[in-house]
Amino acid sequence: MSSLSLQEVVTAKELKLFIDFPHDLYRGDPNYVPELFMAQKDLLNKKKHPFFEYGELTAYLAYQDNRIVGRIAAIKNPAYNDYHNSSIGFFGFYDYIDSSEVAKALLDQVKAKLKSENFTQLMGPVNFSTNETAGTLVAGFDSPPKVMMTYNKPYYDRIQKQIGLTKEMDLFAFFIPTYEASERSIKMSNIILQRLERQGITVRNLNIKKIKEEAPQLRAAYNAAWEKNWGFVPMNEKEFSVLVSDLKLIADEDFAYVAEHEGKIVGFSVSLPDVNEIIINFKKGRLFPFNIIKLLLNKKKVKSVRIITTGVIEGYRKKGIEAIFFAKNIQQARERKLIGGEASWILESNKEMVLAAEKLNGEKYKTYRLYTCPAS
Repeated sequence: MSSLSLQEVVTAKELKLFIDFPHDLYRGDPNYVPELFMAQKDLLNKKKHPFFEYGELTAYLAYQDNRIVGRIAAIKNPAYNDYHNSSIGFFGFYDYIDSSEVAKALLDQVKAKLKSENFTQLMGPVNFSTNETAGTLVAGFDSPPKVMMTYNKPYYDRIQKQIGLTKEMDLFAFFIPTYEASERSIKMSNIILQRLERQGITVRNLNIKKIKEEAPQLRAAYNAAWEKNWGFVPMNEKEFSVLVSDLKLIADEDFAYVAEHEGKIVGFSVSLPDVNEIIINFKKGRLFPFNIIKLLLNKKKVKSVRIITTGVIEGYRKKGIEAIFFAKNIQQARERKLIGGEASWILESNKEMVLAAEKLNGEKYKTYRLYTCPAS
């Protein structure tokens, strides 16, 4: 039997190998979309990304017969544990060949790394927290992932169960076809909007050029809207600033909305053009020298969007603001002649949002899973 060894990622060369491993693992897979190398490098830059001002990440590569066969990261997120009064260690960036031996060795390495920290539970895959990409795809392998969603081979779920991981939470993705979306929701939107305006609540498009000016209010609304959701951890000012900078590159203000009451942002919805339709052709996720031009020139030619977040703060829910956001998305999609949009991800426990997606004639077409196991 060939020997299996694990090595901590320390050098810049090793980090490059860590980021690039999935490209070799999924070579030839028509549904694989490479992560942008530059974005991954910035995310894992311990001197640059604000996560590392309070959190820790240790990355590992697995080698067999002098070739890389897997990767994983052990993640300590004290902000999450402080917020939830928990003692959870995380694993992320979890990819491996079809081998339970490799997958178990990687997970055991995380356990060994975190065992001295008094963690009682491991959870993942998450890349820092649920504010970043998260989950293993367990259903819906017949199409590429939408922008900022994960992808993996079908064997992951089988192997992760074999090595002792159990389901913690499922995350759903609904696809809402543009021309099959509920007509009633669109017809009712004008009535709802008039009712909101009588209460002093207005809905407008987000001005992407001025998004930095509105960032403090947007962050406050984001944290307030999601504060009671399972797995949520508030974003601090620097983390939200990084998110805003990342989204500015691909965001389209025709699909971004805010609800205001007396000048205060009380809700917002952001949908992103599915630039994965473009990035899928970028070799090893490199933007330069020419792919950055292709991305900027073609982002308005994509055929679908992803509704990445819709939130309304307490006291303003069930007034119809969410319905207005959805109706505006559908109307804009029809103007652009898009095929549809993905609403993701939605917690399986969030019955209200699941029902809302179903009422719009959305189809639950992908499921992602977070797993857990004892830390020792």
